[in-house]
Amino acid sequence: MRFEFIADEHVKVKTFLKKHDVSKGLLAKIKFAGGSILVNDTPQNAIYLLDIGDKVTIDIPREDGFETLKPISEDLEIIYEDDHFLIVDKPAGVASIPSANHSNTMANYVKAYYIHSGYENHQVHIVTRLDKDTSGLMLFAKHGYAHARLDKQLQSRSIEKRYLALVKGAGDLEKEGDIIAPIARDEDSIITRRVAKGGKYAHTSYKILEQYGNIYLVDIHLHTGRTHQIRVHFSHIGFPLLGDDLYGGSLSDGITRQALHCHSLNFYNPFNGEEVGRASPLPDDFQTVINKLSH
Repeated sequence: MRFEFIADEHVKVKTFLKKHDVSKGLLAKIKFAGGSILVNDTPQNAIYLLDIGDKVTIDIPREDGFETLKPISEDLEIIYEDDHFLIVDKPAGVASIPSANHSNTMANYVKAYYIHSGYENHQVHIVTRLDKDTSGLMLFAKHGYAHARLDKQLQSRSIEKRYLALVKGAGDLEKEGDIIAPIARDEDSIITRRVAKGGKYAHTSYKILEQYGNIYLVDIHLHTGRTHQIRVHFSHIGFPLLGDDLYGGSLSDGITRQALHCHSLNFYNPFNGEEVGRASPLPDDFQTVINKLSH
């Protein structure tokens, strides 16, 4: 895969490329795995001194992907795609990556999609993952350089994901608010988390969209990305998610998985300078519960 840049400084190639998120590791891959660096169409090395206006070209070797990740054909709900990024709408019940308990995952499906589409790169780069029983939008980078270019956005939390959740509790939930409470591992479990002193800082904002008695449809914005953050925070304030029995949620309201859906995803595409924003509608099981509550 080829990328071209115009030098705007009198610096070494490696210094210039670092500004474009080309890491030392990627430079090594270019050098030792069949790639190339060209300056004005002539092969050069990473310490070549550029003049302003030079055309710098990098050829990045193909990524064959990990042999341990088996491609599995499955229909994907593709919401957005270009040469560098892919957004898919994940159904509930499908894990993001393989584990001892899960082998049919989004990563398997995406790898099969890359192969069947004849794409050069087969390695799956997940930028934003979701819990198995959370539905909604997932962002993939279609090659390692695209993933690297989103690292700063990941670190600064500027990739914005918004969630819809159905929560239930006693009393009234404020129309909107912020839940700021540290999250730590549960001492008695390797899976669950809890609010605890000494935990990692966690910040969740929410706004009520609809109320059905003591059940609320809320729009949620994460300012941090702790494991199970939404589930832990809403359980902590006494309004656990419907279907989330791990954190005290009701299983008697028509949904038996945590009622959590990533409905909006926005990020900056560094390759074309455009903001990408995509949305996903309410999943069927949410709509079924809401229809029942509305009558």
